Amino acid sequence: MSTVQEASRLGKFSWALFDWANQPYFTVITTFIFAPYFTSTVMGDPVTGQAYWGYTQAIAGLLIALLSPVLGSIADAGGPRKPWIISFAFLCAVGSVALWWATPNQADGVIWILAAIILGTASIEFSLVFNNAMLPSLTAPSKMGRLSGYGWGLGYIGGLVALFIILLGFSMPETPLFGLDKTLHEHDRITGPMTGIWFIVFLIPMMLFTPDSQPTGMGKKDAIIKGLTNLLKTLKSLKNHKNILMYLVARMFYNDGILALIGFSGIYAAGLFGWDTTTLGIFGILILVFAIAGSFIGGWLDDRLGSKPTIVISVLGLSVASVGVLSISHGEVLFGLPASMPTPGDAMLGSGAEKVFMGFSFIMGFFFGPAQAASRTLVARLSPVDHVGEFFGLFAFSGKATAFVAPLLIGIVTSLTGQQRPAMIVIFFLLIIGAALMSFVKEPRED
Repeated sequence: MSTVQEASRLGKFSWALFDWANQPYFTVITTFIFAPYFTSTVMGDPVTGQAYWGYTQAIAGLLIALLSPVLGSIADAGGPRKPWIISFAFLCAVGSVALWWATPNQADGVIWILAAIILGTASIEFSLVFNNAMLPSLTAPSKMGRLSGYGWGLGYIGGLVALFIILLGFSMPETPLFGLDKTLHEHDRITGPMTGIWFIVFLIPMMLFTPDSQPTGMGKKDAIIKGLTNLLKTLKSLKNHKNILMYLVARMFYNDGILALIGFSGIYAAGLFGWDTTTLGIFGILILVFAIAGSFIGGWLDDRLGSKPTIVISVLGLSVASVGVLSISHGEVLFGLPASMPTPGDAMLGSGAEKVFMGFSFIMGFFFGPAQAASRTLVARLSPVDHVGEFFGLFAFSGKATAFVAPLLIGIVTSLTGQQRPAMIVIFFLLIIGAALMSFVKEPRED
């Protein structure tokens, strides 16, 4: 990979701030607050809710898998990535704001809430394709791990701040900010508009200060045609790029496991322990503290040891955590040991089963960041300079091509068994298969 002109500190910070801008959507909407609210309260029953949530994530994942490589190729052909980023950020914000109308035990109009979830989830992932493709142009290859890890760490801090705002401003006070009505779950529903506005506001610094690729002078129609042509050529040439192809296949598996673990751990805990919004928010804050530490340490390890070892170590750590989390059922931990369950009047997170769940969740949180940040760095190091957008499109494809399978299977198995737990074991196998396939990937090292 050729030498690049370092962006200014402000330019790199503003690029990393994109992770701060988008992370609350993943933290607040798809993990700790809105997803459990939707599954347990909007649908009125955790099992049915988990099944429906799985279907929405499956549809969004399929859209991302199909369109991300095309969008990445068009971006390479057309030049600047910022216009694409702001366009998809706006669509994500629209989908997020629409979640305000997700009311408890919703009988009518739930299809529009499902559509809003799909729109927001797909759009934010499309914006990530273009943001990630900017990474190799901002710093030298030997420093990309730290910048990528810094971005992920900053993102988790953003998610942490957003959770604090929700807890202290809306969930815990008897009278929430803006006079929201808790009996109508407005303190849960406000998370949608809040994350949408947050995304747009904190995207502004990157729009102003981070350098972008120069326009090619090519019209949109010609850029689309050239982008599609280049994508077909790249797909045909993958047989000559067996190393990156193996990496993309490995990522299909382990990233699918990571996404499922992130997306359903909060849902599983809410259904198993009956956690309310405040407890889920505190759970999220504790997890994010470990995720922040893991991201910054992982970024240093990425440049020190390499992206591949960082990924493998992290995925194996997540595998251990997933087995531990999934070993917990009603009144049992570690597949059979008795443990107390929460009862009215207990201290928050005070039961034996909750403590074991939190212990494994801390391990899970610590390895989230390094696995994701190092994955972004490795594809940047493996990609040809002139086709970075294409390969980040394929990177998104590899993260989503099978990502709809896990939520779909979880939805189907949950519906068939009438239980949340049996469907979750698929996560462990996806992580292990991905880690095993990484042994065949060769990482280029900078002197």
